[in-house]
Amino acid sequence: MENTTMEAPARHWNTLQRVILPSQSQMDTVPLYMDTGSATGVQLPTVGGGRTDKPAQTVSGPNKEVHVEDFLSRYSTSVRPGERVSFGTYFNAFPASYWRRWTTVDNVRLSVKTSGSGAVIVYKSNARGALQRVDSVRVDGDATSTFDLTLKPFGDGGWYWFDLVAGSSTVVLQEAQWQAEGDAATPGSITLEITTLNKTDFCINNLRLLAENPQALAHVKELILVDQGTEKVAEAEGFAEVAQALAGKLRIINQDNLGGSGGFARGMYEAVENGSDYALLMDDDVVVEPESIIRLLTFADLCKTPTIVGGHMFDLYNRTVLHTFGEIVNPYTFQPDLPSEEMTLGHDFLGSNLRQTGWLHRRTDVDYNGWWMCMIPTKIIREIGLSLPVFIKWDDAEYGLRAKAAGYPTVSLPGAAVWHVSWIDKDDLVGWQAYFHARNRFIAALIHSPYEYGGKVVRQSYAFDVKHLVSMQYATARGRNMALRDLLKGPAQLHSLLPGKLPEIRSMMSEYSDSQFSPDPDTYPAPKMDKPPKHGHGVRPPSYLGLLPWAAKTVVRQLSVPVADSSLERPQANVAHQDNRWWRMSQYDSAVVSNAEGTGASWYKRDPKKLREMMAESARLHAMLLKDWQKLSSQYKAALTDITSIASWEKTFAAHSEKSEH
Repeated sequence: MENTTMEAPARHWNTLQRVILPSQSQMDTVPLYMDTGSATGVQLPTVGGGRTDKPAQTVSGPNKEVHVEDFLSRYSTSVRPGERVSFGTYFNAFPASYWRRWTTVDNVRLSVKTSGSGAVIVYKSNARGALQRVDSVRVDGDATSTFDLTLKPFGDGGWYWFDLVAGSSTVVLQEAQWQAEGDAATPGSITLEITTLNKTDFCINNLRLLAENPQALAHVKELILVDQGTEKVAEAEGFAEVAQALAGKLRIINQDNLGGSGGFARGMYEAVENGSDYALLMDDDVVVEPESIIRLLTFADLCKTPTIVGGHMFDLYNRTVLHTFGEIVNPYTFQPDLPSEEMTLGHDFLGSNLRQTGWLHRRTDVDYNGWWMCMIPTKIIREIGLSLPVFIKWDDAEYGLRAKAAGYPTVSLPGAAVWHVSWIDKDDLVGWQAYFHARNRFIAALIHSPYEYGGKVVRQSYAFDVKHLVSMQYATARGRNMALRDLLKGPAQLHSLLPGKLPEIRSMMSEYSDSQFSPDPDTYPAPKMDKPPKHGHGVRPPSYLGLLPWAAKTVVRQLSVPVADSSLERPQANVAHQDNRWWRMSQYDSAVVSNAEGTGASWYKRDPKKLREMMAESARLHAMLLKDWQKLSSQYKAALTDITSIASWEKTFAAHSEKSEH
C-alpha cells in the first residue's frame, strides 16, 4: 500500500487594514498617521481602579522633527538610525474592539515587511488606555514579520499597534497590513454619492482626489454627483479632465434644491436602482482620506448583521483636530449628545496622541453617524426606506434611530474619516436654518422619543424662543414659530415643502433688521450709551440660583419699558459674535452684532410689540403641541413608511430633476 501525504490547504489572508501615510503635500496631518513622540500610554494607578490626571509617561523626549523625504510612498517610510516611530495613531492603529464587537473576525494577523536592521514591537491597550506590550522581533535585511493576535480581550475597548525601531542604520517599512484568515470573497459594490450646492471647487478637488486613488474606487459601481445648485459642476473649469480620469464611473444628476435630505435620498435611491450593495453618502465641502472608502467596505462586508458604517470628521482648516468620536441622541432632551462623559469635542491629536488619550480607547457605541461620510447597506434602505423629506438637519440622526429600531446598528469606525468645514465659524441655530432645526427635531422626537410627551423637548424649545426674543432675534423666532405651525399640520405636506420652504423663509427674514447684514462696519452709526455701565463694568451673567427671577424681571422690562429714542438713532454697543449671549443682549435696546463667519454685522433693535406678539404666539403653539403630542406622534409614526418610501421619493425626484449623463 502506497503511503501518501496530503498537504494542508494554503491559508488565505484577507487585508482588513493597511498602514497608510500622508502625501508629501499633507505634512500637517502626520500625527494622524505616524507618531514620532515618545509617549507610551496613559498612566493609570496600579490599585483602586481609578483614573489619574497625570500625563502619559515618556521614555526619551519630545516629538522628533518630521522629514518629508522619509515618506517614501503612501505605504512606505524610513526610520533614521537610532530613532523610533509608532503607528499607534488614528489612521494606523487597529481598532480591535470594534472588529470584535461588530464583525465575525475573532483573530487577526499583523504582517510587517521591512528592510534594514531594527525591531518591530507590538502593543495593545485596554478600554482605559493602559498600554501592554504583546511581542517583538528583531529584523535584519529584507524581512516579513508576522504576529497572530486574538481579539478576545477587547470586549469594551482597546487597540493594537506596532512601533518600529531603527538600529545603527536606517530601517524601512515597506508595507504593513492587518489581516484576517478566510475565503477569498468578492467585496460588495458601492454607489458613492456626493450632494452639492454651488461648491464647485470642493467637488472638482474631491473628484480629482478620487481619480488619483483608483484603488479606493475599485468596488465603486457608480460615483454620483447630485448637483442642486445654480453653479453647475459640469460647467466648471477642470471638470472634463477629471470626468475622463474617472473612466466612466461618474454620473451627474441635476435636480432642484431639495436640501441635504433630498440629495442624500437621491443617492440612496440610485444605489437601490442600480443594484449596489451599499450607498456611501458624502458631503461636498470635505476632503476625503481615500483609504477610508476601502476600510468602510471591508468592515461592513464582515459585520455580523447589515450595519450602517460611518467615518469620523476632522476639521478641514485645523487638520489634526477631530470634531467628534461618535454621537448619540439624548432621549430626554432629544438633542445630539456625547456617548461618554470623558469624551471631548474638538480633540487635537497634535497635543495629545492616541496613546496618551484614555477615552479614545473605550469603544464608542453610537445612535447615528453624520452624513459627511456614511455607508448604508441597500438591504436596510429597502426595508426602512430613504431619508425623511426634511430638507436639512436631523435627517442623519433620525435615520440612525429608525435603523436601530429595526435592529440595524450604526458604527462610527475609527480610521475612516474626512476633513470637513467645521462648525466653528457657523451658528445655524440663528437665521434661516432655525426653522429646520426646530421643526425637524420635533418630527424626530414625535417618531422616536420614548417619553409620553417627548421628555424635555417642548419646554426646552419654548425656553429657546424666549432667549431668541429677549436677544432681539425676531427673524429667528419668527422662523421657529413657522416651524411649529407647519409641524402641527401633520406629515402629509413634507414632500411638497421641500423646494419652496427655503425661499419663503429667506423672504420672511428680509423684513427684519436682525437678519439684514452689511459687510462694512461703517454702515452703522458709532455706538453710544446714554448712561455709563454700572461700576465701570458691563453686563454680567446671572447666577444659577438667581436665573429664573432674573429672567422673569428681564422679560417684564423688555415688555413694559419703552425703547429709548436715542437707541433708534444709533446702537448702544458693538457686540462680537462670541459675546452674543441672551443674558447680555437682553440688556440692550439696540446693538450691532457680528455674524459667526465674521463677514458682516446686523443691527438688532428691541421692539416690545414684536416681542409681545411672538412670545404669545410661541406659547400658544407650544401649548397646542403639548396637548396634541400623542395624536401627532401617532400621525407621524403612521406616515413614516409612506413619506420615506422609494415610491414617494420617486415622485418628488421626477418633479424636480433633470438627469444628464457624463
